[in-house]
Amino acid sequence: MDVKPLNNSELQIMKYLWKIEKGFMKDIVDQFPSDGPAYTTISTLVNRMVDKKLIGFTKLGRDKQYYPLIKKNEYFKGQIGSIVSDFFNNSSTQFASFFTKSTDMSIDELKELEEIIKNQIKKKEG
Repeated sequence: MDVKPLNNSELQIMKYLWKIEKGFMKDIVDQFPSDGPAYTTISTLVNRMVDKKLIGFTKLGRDKQYYPLIKKNEYFKGQIGSIVSDFFNNSSTQFASFFTKSTDMSIDELKELEEIIKNQIKKKEG
């Protein structure tokens, strides 16, 4: 599923739903700071997210219980794919090189990454 980047409010809602799996509008509203968007604004945003097929709902009496329709990994895989395509000429190697050089990774983290890469090579080689 190709999903466009989420705005900050959409991402906050998705992160919450990914974490709890299901939630009511009150639960979603409570995730925002008290000086955050109004209830009606969040409600409109949630309804738009339903229209975009990002989240679904089950009716329970008069209430709706919302749940994510896209998996967290699917969303982030798509976003990373877009970054690799748009900024690194579709080269995972260029992206990995940039990532390891531009972040302050510890030696332990680099060794862990090396181990992950070795395991992926073994899987691909069969």
